[in-house]
Amino acid sequence: MAFPDTRMRRLRRHPRLRDMVAETDLRPDDLIAPLFVREGIDTPQPITSLPGVVQHTVDSLVEEARRLHSLGVPALLLFGVPAAKDGIGSGASDPDGIVQVALRRLAEALSGQMLLVADLCLDEYTEHGHCGILDRHGDVDNDLTLERYQSVALAQARAGVDMVAPSGMMDGQVAAIRQALDGDGFAGVPILAYAAKYASALYGPFREAVDVTITGGGDRRGYQQDARNRREALREVLLDVEEGADMIMVKPALAYLDVIAAVRARVDVPVAAYHVSGEYAMIKAAADRGWIDGPAVALEHTLAIKRAGADVILTYLAAELAEVLNG
Repeated sequence: MAFPDTRMRRLRRHPRLRDMVAETDLRPDDLIAPLFVREGIDTPQPITSLPGVVQHTVDSLVEEARRLHSLGVPALLLFGVPAAKDGIGSGASDPDGIVQVALRRLAEALSGQMLLVADLCLDEYTEHGHCGILDRHGDVDNDLTLERYQSVALAQARAGVDMVAPSGMMDGQVAAIRQALDGDGFAGVPILAYAAKYASALYGPFREAVDVTITGGGDRRGYQQDARNRREALREVLLDVEEGADMIMVKPALAYLDVIAAVRARVDVPVAAYHVSGEYAMIKAAADRGWIDGPAVALEHTLAIKRAGADVILTYLAAELAEVLNG
């Protein structure tokens, strides 16, 4: 008579034994918290489609950063919401723009206790909502946009950023930013490149958070990844690594776990994945209706992202997860 192999079941019987043999370990220091700071407000403004997330004032941003630090979250990713927008997104590189003001305050208040990462793009600052400058035909001009990205990178570096995160998916953006930083004495500032950023339907709540509407009913499919393609994403990633990216990102995360795994198998640099606003909002909406156990699903989602190969996870759940993981 053949007997079943019960070794795996025996290893699951005791919670301490399960912890000892767990293959995937998620810790607060695996997380980066995306935060929004808005110009011209006196109190934090709730974001309807992102329950529990707000547009911060500079003061409340500093307090939230301190709270995250106390929970063991090591880094934040900063997005700015300016009071005024224009055709070239001039607020993104203005020394007195909202992100630069916030970076200086954070750097002073935290004294190096957290890694300050800034989104490097133009969509939050442009009237048309695209990630670059438009030509006379209404298309994004890649080369002119790269010049703007260089200016933004230098403004952020001078304000005290620890890492820049270009998210526009422009061709050559990593090389252009690296050249600008190195040429101005900021060779030590690393680049977290949004290397495989898909034109996803999961960004809706984020666009509410940064007050972005793409004019004319347009979209970003002309310069962001097609959801049908994986090999193309690997090519984009390898190009960014060749251009000097210190860390690369796949965005979104859950719908692209196969891409995360494929990227992890191909590159030696750290891999980040962005658990995006729509993924967060779906958990919150279902939990609010009592359909799921929200904290349990949040942990399961992020464990899946880590298990797929991500070294770092950007998520609006960072504080909640850190509280759970800290016990």
